[in-house]
Amino acid sequence: MASDGFLVVDKPGGMTSHDVVSVARRALGTRKVGHAGTLDPMATGVLVLGFGNGTRLLQYITDGSKSYQATMLLGISTVSDDADGEVLEVKDASAITQSEIEKTLATMRGEIEQRPSSVSAVKVDGKRAYDRVREGEDVQLASRRVTISELRIDAVRVVGKTVEVDIFVTCSAGTFIRAIARDCGALLGVGGHLISLRRTQVAAFGLDRSITLEALKSGDFTTLDLATTASTIFPSRILDGAEENELHFGRVLTGSGNSGITAGITSDGHLNALLEERDGKAHPIAVFHREQKVEK
Repeated sequence: MASDGFLVVDKPGGMTSHDVVSVARRALGTRKVGHAGTLDPMATGVLVLGFGNGTRLLQYITDGSKSYQATMLLGISTVSDDADGEVLEVKDASAITQSEIEKTLATMRGEIEQRPSSVSAVKVDGKRAYDRVREGEDVQLASRRVTISELRIDAVRVVGKTVEVDIFVTCSAGTFIRAIARDCGALLGVGGHLISLRRTQVAAFGLDRSITLEALKSGDFTTLDLATTASTIFPSRILDGAEENELHFGRVLTGSGNSGITAGITSDGHLNALLEERDGKAHPIAVFHREQKVEK
């Protein structure tokens, strides 16, 4: 099995992202495993894992857009903005129409200011917000700029005095789907929270490339290599032997005309470096040697 690469796991509900990482460490035989973007225990779906040198690319995957299927429940607000939290308030939402919901969600599309859920992993003075809430603090996190490029309603169901709304969301990193449910309910005057969440896509990695947790535990899986993965994240550039040798010593190459970061791939399919193009030159920001890694 490769010592560096990636896995896409379809995380089941009831587990933390760290739980899945722990399973992967045993399956891969290494402690050097990380993930690209935390999923709450109640959430399921795409969890991208990097291992070995793959952990060095996770930050770029985490920064990519993400897509989710989710269900909001209007009429009940909770302390965590999801079904795991204590109920704060119950109101009759049965008269809310789909048209009203659609108009409310329309205000959340595009680039917006969103306040993260108080029960989240966001740090406040070095401590996770959810830890502060559990200790009895009233935590109100600052709003942050996020982009919701797609937010559509797939179904609306009246269930007693509540309303269930199935939505599909594509958004930037840092967006809280729980906050969409909370804010939609608040704007409609009935409160709301999230009752299901499934991540279907992280950057270029979707459920179609995922494996089950059972497959991970049994070892019945194949991994994604560094070069293939890097080429899905960045423009790629094929390096010749002389350029590979220059990068071995951390030297700058002639620019390729691409902007931003480029993946430098050798002719035999090895990820040799990440190159940052500026001022007509390609500067190595990370070098992946065949025998050992050197980072500049």
